[in-house]
Amino acid sequence: MSEHGSVCPLDWRYGSEEMRKLFRVDSLVRRYVEVEVAIMAGLEKAGLAPSGCAEVLRKCSEDLAAGEVYSGEAVLGHDIAALAYALGERCGECGRYVHLGATSYDVVDTAWALTIRDALDLVKKKLRTVIEGLSKLAVEHRDTLMAGRTHGQHALPITAGFKFANYVYELSRSYERLCELEKRVVKSKISGAVGTMAGWLGRGLVVQGAASEYLKLEPHPITTQVAPRDGFAELVLDLAILASQLDRFALEIRELSRNEIGEMYEAAARVGSSAMPHKRNPVTAERISGLAKVVRSLTIAPLENVPLMHERDLTNSSSERVVLPHALLVVDQMLEDTLRLLRVLAVDREAMRRNIELSKEEMLTEAMVVKLTLKGVPRHEAHRVLVELVRSRRPGESLVDLVLEHELLSKYLTLEEISEVLDPAKYLGNYSELIDRALEYAKNATKC
Repeated sequence: MSEHGSVCPLDWRYGSEEMRKLFRVDSLVRRYVEVEVAIMAGLEKAGLAPSGCAEVLRKCSEDLAAGEVYSGEAVLGHDIAALAYALGERCGECGRYVHLGATSYDVVDTAWALTIRDALDLVKKKLRTVIEGLSKLAVEHRDTLMAGRTHGQHALPITAGFKFANYVYELSRSYERLCELEKRVVKSKISGAVGTMAGWLGRGLVVQGAASEYLKLEPHPITTQVAPRDGFAELVLDLAILASQLDRFALEIRELSRNEIGEMYEAAARVGSSAMPHKRNPVTAERISGLAKVVRSLTIAPLENVPLMHERDLTNSSSERVVLPHALLVVDQMLEDTLRLLRVLAVDREAMRRNIELSKEEMLTEAMVVKLTLKGVPRHEAHRVLVELVRSRRPGESLVDLVLEHELLSKYLTLEEISEVLDPAKYLGNYSELIDRALEYAKNATKC
């Protein structure tokens, strides 16, 4: 528990300080003020407020505390109205124009856009570092042989570099999603009470344009009283996809760190168990997987917020105050943990070689099918025979001997050919080119 006794672990345990700071009450109120100043700049440009009022508003609000706004909300029952009243009273003659023609969600949604822009910058920066770390591992272990597994069973040989490159590609796709969603979510919503800009007397486009330019945002082309909620749904769903991809990588490390496998593990200097001194638990990877469940669970509310009544109702507001900060803070923690996992990750080449030997002959039966087919045996017949041989094989019995003794197969394969086929290093296909292709994709995807 934190020294302040906070109930929510996001206040002290999960999420970086830089991400947490974006969602503190004082930061959000400063964003609200920033939008009100921008709207005032728009009113000036449209001739609806005296020149210089935006600068007056900026200066007279510098010492406005979040507590002043929320004590006003306790009386008025509305936080943005309380903000507008406070600014109106403290900003002299220019105060009379504060919030003129605007609605609360001009302020809230535009403030969300600014906060999400900063939050996504942090997420992308950390994700880019994760991708770079995995890319280095893909290069380092380009030729490190290991068993590929499907359904939890040995399938065909791969390399550890090939495995890492797949994560490079998948996470690069998430990076692209984050870049794409910014185009739809990080926009100003400045259009008045039902979106028609009626309060600005035909000069709404000027107000919106000047305010958006002030904030360095593009405006939504059209809105109701609120920005379209599909954008927030897309944000949380894309974060959930990213969380699930990080979970997939963490799960792989957890599985490969089993004593029976031992191919990758967390080589961290820490106590593994309060009871058992020998334990080397994959706790960082497990925390990533645990937090991914939280992010996936947050996807329902944003989808439910898309269908609001008429030009809007208030059902989105309360859930968004909870979901958006939590989704971004939890993903932020997952990225921090993934970076930590990459720093302590150990790759045991000897364990990989030893595990390949466990099923090397069975693992390369597909290679044998290919060889037999190219030498004249129908593929389906070669497949059927090898299925039967593998199933009939007794413990300790050599598959090579069974092939050489088989009436059909022995006519097509010599011992030398079988030995060559059973070399896992020679049945890796175009793995190296595919790794390079994934690395090149990542390089291009992370430019935005």
